[in-house]
Amino acid sequence: MRVQILGTGCPKCKLLEQHAREAIAELGIAAELEKVTDIDAIMEMGVMMTPALALDGVVKSVGKVLTKDQVASYLKGGK
Repeated sequence: MRVQILGTGCPKCKLLEQHAREAIAELGIAAELEKVTDIDAIMEMGVMMTPALALDGVVKSVGKVLTKDQVASYLKGGK
């Protein structure tokens, strides 16, 4: 699974990245975490507001910092 954090490196983006790392570790899943900081690449994914979370190239959340539990829910295939 590829987990992408879309953002330019602002504090909220870094916090979302931290929560994603914690959720991946807690679930014990094999996932590659990728930070997408290029604004053109972010816009190509249809994201106009950061931070955003994408799983395997599919945007799941835009414009908010998800909690670790919310990220874990997405990773498990939920909401």
